[in-house]
Amino acid sequence: MTTSLTRRRLLTGAAALPLAAASAGPLSAAAEMLGAAPARFNRFKMGDFEVTSLLAGTRTVPEPQKIFGLNVSEEEFAQVSAANMIPTDAAQFFFTPTVVNTGAELILFDTGLNPEGITQALQAAGYSADQVDKVVITHMHGDHIGGLSDDMGETFTNATYVTGSTEFDAWAAMENEGFDAKVRPLAEKTSFLDDGGSVAGGITAMAAPGHTPGHMTYMLESGGKQLLLGADFANHYVWSLAYPDWEVRFDRDKAQAAATRRQLLGMLAADQTPFIGYHMPFPGMGYVEARGDGFKYLAASYQHML
Repeated sequence: MTTSLTRRRLLTGAAALPLAAASAGPLSAAAEMLGAAPARFNRFKMGDFEVTSLLAGTRTVPEPQKIFGLNVSEEEFAQVSAANMIPTDAAQFFFTPTVVNTGAELILFDTGLNPEGITQALQAAGYSADQVDKVVITHMHGDHIGGLSDDMGETFTNATYVTGSTEFDAWAAMENEGFDAKVRPLAEKTSFLDDGGSVAGGITAMAAPGHTPGHMTYMLESGGKQLLLGADFANHYVWSLAYPDWEVRFDRDKAQAAATRRQLLGMLAADQTPFIGYHMPFPGMGYVEARGDGFKYLAASYQHML
């Protein structure tokens, strides 16, 4: 006996399925909503180094034009944002310390907002705070020094510290509660470097002032590959890269910060060198392409998995 299947029979059969299922017994309950959960780390090989970016925190910030594009009109800010399909009423901030395992040392660059955030991110990546040999502070804003300590003491009990001499001296001359609580007590365990100074073999300081007086970036070089740890020289993948002259509230010297952005973005684009930006969308790594009078951010995909 043969059975012919027509389009009508298929449709009527499909329509009958829910009734059949209902008569057979109760349906399974829907899966529980678990909420948004971004990845906490991203690890890849770079020559002989192992590099891990950490999500030490993320938060939604309202009214982003109170931070970015201070020197442009609301209309221009809105047009640029709409063209890039991002809202004008809120922005998502990411806080991305980076761990570099050189094979000889475990080196952490910046520490996030607080000890809890950085220790949880380290644990998610398979590390513990007491394994960190060296902590490098790119500059002294609270979201970079916040994880150094709390009322319980130092977070990185076995580490020494490295920072730029110009940056340390500038903050030491001010009255600043965060610096006085988090950084000044570590001065005896801290070594200081200037532009071109070496944190370890293959890790070189590059002065990038403007955001703060002695803001530093760090170039990693291993196995013929390079990666710039850019810290805060550019803090948004559209508003800072496509429009490097837009003023940013947290840049101490806004003209110098804009000049630094253009210099570093031009270098990255010309050399096709990837960078990790502390506030770029996590995992924070991308490339730079020259585009008109500015630049375009190209998020890294699988390049570092090959």
